[in-house]
Amino acid sequence: DLMSKLQGRNLVGLFVALTLAAGSASATNGYYTTGTGTKSKAQAGAGTANPQEVMSLATNPANIAFVPDSIDAGLSIFSPMRDYETSPSLANGNGGAFTIGPNRIDSENEFFPIPFVGMNKALSDVDYLAAAFYARGGMNTKWVGGTATFDPDGPGPAPVTTFDGTYGGGTAGVDLMQAFLNLTYARKLSDQFSLGASAIIALQRFEARGVSTFAPYTETFARSGGTVMPKNLSGNGHDMSYGYGASIGLQWNPVDMFSFAAAYTTKMSMGEFGDYADLFAEEGGFDMPATATIGIAVKPNDRLALMFDWQEIWYSDVGAVGNPIQNLFQCPTAGQGGTDFESCLGGNRGAGFGWEDMSVYKFGASYQLDDTWTLRGGYSFADQPIPNDQMTFNILAPAVMEDHFTVGFTKKQAGGNEWNLSFMYAPEQTLKGPNNFDPTQTVEESMHQFELEVSYSWKR
Repeated sequence: DLMSKLQGRNLVGLFVALTLAAGSASATNGYYTTGTGTKSKAQAGAGTANPQEVMSLATNPANIAFVPDSIDAGLSIFSPMRDYETSPSLANGNGGAFTIGPNRIDSENEFFPIPFVGMNKALSDVDYLAAAFYARGGMNTKWVGGTATFDPDGPGPAPVTTFDGTYGGGTAGVDLMQAFLNLTYARKLSDQFSLGASAIIALQRFEARGVSTFAPYTETFARSGGTVMPKNLSGNGHDMSYGYGASIGLQWNPVDMFSFAAAYTTKMSMGEFGDYADLFAEEGGFDMPATATIGIAVKPNDRLALMFDWQEIWYSDVGAVGNPIQNLFQCPTAGQGGTDFESCLGGNRGAGFGWEDMSVYKFGASYQLDDTWTLRGGYSFADQPIPNDQMTFNILAPAVMEDHFTVGFTKKQAGGNEWNLSFMYAPEQTLKGPNNFDPTQTVEESMHQFELEVSYSWKR
């Protein structure tokens, strides 16, 4: 029957293939999604303390002790619209400046399918197992056109030249996809309290294009005295890395009207992107940041639930993401008198995107109209992670979103199975600051986005 087919390996294989084919996009909170699971997304990611679906294990593994046995499968269509604009420059490539444009360009690739599947099972009255496969986070940009003006030989008498592409290396952009296999165990210590833990296996796929002009700022080039060009910087196609991490959590429902949850996910220790060892810090290192979540839920009556979650994401603890671009000026070939090879691209302190940690605040509500329909809504906000003195590299990853508005519903069928839908809108957010390689020029990055997700839940 359908249930046995869903439990087979063919479904898992299909979702792995779909995720690898889908790619990813600049997501919502930095490069993390608002939530995992359609019900959670309809509530702007809130609901950690009010478990309602298998996919809640991605945030809090203790939740599965309060979710009926089921299989959830779904697909979201994520649509980020991004553009950047650079102002006219007074330097225009002279005196060692690296001038971008002036351009105004919209990123291509605006629709991304992102699938997920999860299954949970009660082993006894107190023991619970679950497994899920999902994508969460990533970024994708493709800047076609534009120009960059600079002196390819560095400051000196040679004239400046204008080259095609955002950074003068042709079409620029990145493609980062992240996917997770989550294996979860939870145990009820009482009817009101559970603890849970997850083992998480992760994979990443990455590609960078159009950044070859930064070759002189790599550790490979600097240590060779300018005689060896880096081979692992740009345009090497997709590279894969694999890694692991874990999460722990608790769920406490002391009274019918109130519940509390807390969870922590470790930094995901990932293998290096060898094909981009001259781009990312620590010779291609790209770990995933740790996160922590605390949630509460209040239920004034049997039909209404009000939820609040706070989530912290430690982007600054990942060198490739958190290291500021200013580290690059300590590289001996940066023309600033630097003497630190490890501050060059690919070095242990290699320049990155300069992202700061994020605190995300999520408010959600659900209301059960009748035995068939439940309505959901939510709002989340955060300060986006990019300081306005980190503009130049972040053209590749303009994750400037702050506000998210969501709605959705659940429709229960006669046999107990459910259709779920969520819709998210994030209004335009703009960030403006100086070009780090031409302070006379301003870079402005803008983004707005939509997401529609549909899932089906088979109750067992």
